[in-house]
Amino acid sequence: MTAHIPQSRFAPAEVVTRPQPGTAPTDRRPLWTVIALTAALTGLIMAGYVLTIGTWTVWAVVAMALITLTTLTLSLGAATAVVGLIFPAPRAPRPMPDWQPSSRTAILLTLCGEPPRGPAAMLAELAADLQRAGLDRFVDIFVISDTRDDKAKAEAEALAPLIGSGAITYRRRQENVGRKPGNISDWLDRWGGDYDFMLPLDADSRMSARRIRHLIHRMERSPSTGLLQSGMRLLPAETRFGQLQRSAQRIMGPTFLQGFSAWTGDAGNYWGHNALIRVRAFRDAVPLPKLSGVAPFGGDVLSHDFVEAAWMRRAGWRIEIDADTRASAEDGPQTLAEYHKRDRRWCQGNLQHLRLIAAPGLHPLSRLHMAVGVMGYLSAPLWLATLLLLATGAVPMAAGWMLLAVATLLAAPKLCGVARLMRQARGLRTKGVVLRAAALETVLSSILAPIVMVNHVVDVAQVFAGRDCGWKRPGGASLRLPTGGLEALAGTGIIALVAATNPSAVVWVLPVALPLVFAPLFIRFMEAPCACLMARA
Repeated sequence: MTAHIPQSRFAPAEVVTRPQPGTAPTDRRPLWTVIALTAALTGLIMAGYVLTIGTWTVWAVVAMALITLTTLTLSLGAATAVVGLIFPAPRAPRPMPDWQPSSRTAILLTLCGEPPRGPAAMLAELAADLQRAGLDRFVDIFVISDTRDDKAKAEAEALAPLIGSGAITYRRRQENVGRKPGNISDWLDRWGGDYDFMLPLDADSRMSARRIRHLIHRMERSPSTGLLQSGMRLLPAETRFGQLQRSAQRIMGPTFLQGFSAWTGDAGNYWGHNALIRVRAFRDAVPLPKLSGVAPFGGDVLSHDFVEAAWMRRAGWRIEIDADTRASAEDGPQTLAEYHKRDRRWCQGNLQHLRLIAAPGLHPLSRLHMAVGVMGYLSAPLWLATLLLLATGAVPMAAGWMLLAVATLLAAPKLCGVARLMRQARGLRTKGVVLRAAALETVLSSILAPIVMVNHVVDVAQVFAGRDCGWKRPGGASLRLPTGGLEALAGTGIIALVAATNPSAVVWVLPVALPLVFAPLFIRFMEAPCACLMARA
């Protein structure tokens, strides 16, 4: 049922004429740099492949195609990090201390069965922060819920003090039509006309009033901007796995995000939350299409945020990324099981983009965002197939240099991030902390990567087999194995296959196979509470 809804503090917005979407000047040097670097890196690796191939066979041609696809993705990531390192971040104009918005903004916290106490505490803190910053007269907070059954009562009880004080407006839908996009669409139908901007938050999102104020100021100064995605950090973690993600983000995130913001320009992307969106632009470009057929490739679009950004850009609105990660955060999965569950849904949603990537009128970079999202999951089976083709001798060549080239591309974003941190660090002690943290993160991430790869292979196989995950990982034979059992079987199988077909190459597959063999122990280690070493890193 719909819970108590206080009246909006605003009268309906007056009808005004806003500027039509336009094209503001955009620096294209980062884009051309990324294109040149991606082409050069991919070309070097492919040239090495062609020069070292022993005999051209059908399998050699297949391997070349696989390596080209996967290397393009890795090269793009490396080039993005390099651009983030060499191109300084533009200085966005900051509002004066006495500046006040001329617009109205709605913060939308979307809930769907999450434990409510954390979001309730976050909202209480945010409401107080908005009041201290003098934004409470221009910003309203809405909690729009799709929570059902017994969880709905606990949610209403946790939010009751905020509802009673008028700090938030709370609405819970009876029917969860269209999932999160449908939830926001329902809000737009009811209240969208009263607001210029909306700022979606997830249950684990955090933003400060100061950060929100800067986003509003920037949007008001750019009437052709339809969406402004804020950079994000990860909140402090509870487990070693959560801390590993946080360390990786702190090392690589700012440099990579700056590069991504620079070369995407006015055709950036949207990650579903912590973004300021112009209501008019969103309503002009959305709703999303409903894909014909049944899930997993049909039905509702799961990874809707990429598509919403693409549709808005197609309508002429600028989609921009504010690479600043300060005072904007989210929580990451704390266990491998939570990570794989989330990844399974993202895998299905991203693979649905194969049906949307050729939609008429899309900006080329919008298509690229979708393609990169698809390759984020297809890369796993493609790399595994490439590894087996090279290691088993089906493609006669010295495979060691290929693994080295791939490792170099994977390390490039990390090296750029470390270079940035070393440039900022003051004193040898601080530089030493950076180097130790980067070394520890590199070791643990290298062990984790094959485990993630195997799970991505399984996820992609399930989607192409027609298995719909909905909002949770589907059951199956693999889930009846002990934790890490599937990975251990995969690692043992890789070693056995290579040993039987090409024993001299066993040493080259050990960096991939051994982490899989010992996955049960490693997963248990990573899901333990944060150790002091990880906390310091």
